[in-house]
Amino acid sequence: MTPALTALAALRDGNRRFVAELGEAGPARARRRELPAGQEPLAIILGCSDARVPAEIVFDQGLGDLFVIRVAGNIVAPSQIGSVEFAAEAFGTRLVVVLGHSNCGAIHATLDQLTRPSRDQSPNLRSIVNRIRPAVEGLLEAGSTGGRDALVQQAVRANIRMSADHLRHGSEVLEQLIEKDGLLVVGAEYSLERGVVDFFDGLPGSPK
Repeated sequence: MTPALTALAALRDGNRRFVAELGEAGPARARRRELPAGQEPLAIILGCSDARVPAEIVFDQGLGDLFVIRVAGNIVAPSQIGSVEFAAEAFGTRLVVVLGHSNCGAIHATLDQLTRPSRDQSPNLRSIVNRIRPAVEGLLEAGSTGGRDALVQQAVRANIRMSADHLRHGSEVLEQLIEKDGLLVVGAEYSLERGVVDFFDGLPGSPK
């Protein structure tokens, strides 16, 4: 079992390698032969489905290193909570990262729906928007002095914080693992422009 802070340090180091274009993930073929017997992922990543944010690549990790759950807008619904619970209990993984990213399309879709409601939106897409909505409604009510770009940036982080908080407090299983077994849930944002992952929410010693 990898302690949460050790896993966090490994992800940070991997992202530095990715940004510096010095990826060191081991040869996939040899690693693949080891994995049928089991897995011990060092982190659980709940990330966005955006094709530009593959967690294994941006953290420079290889086969079996990450348990990745991807859904548009990195939202938290029962199936995502269940997946996190499964990995945390079955594999002893003690770090959960909610990984959002800059200029998220699901955030844009939510803001558009809140400011210009459309009946053309499918019920399935609306279910995603409705999970993001609570994170951004307050920002719209407060107004943004920086225009649309600033609003999107604030909304991305607000949505990441909301999803991370939901995992911390929306599951009895995860609450117990946090309280008694060292599970750590953090929020992070990947910059599409720079390739850097900024861990900004839920770090030890910082406000949750």
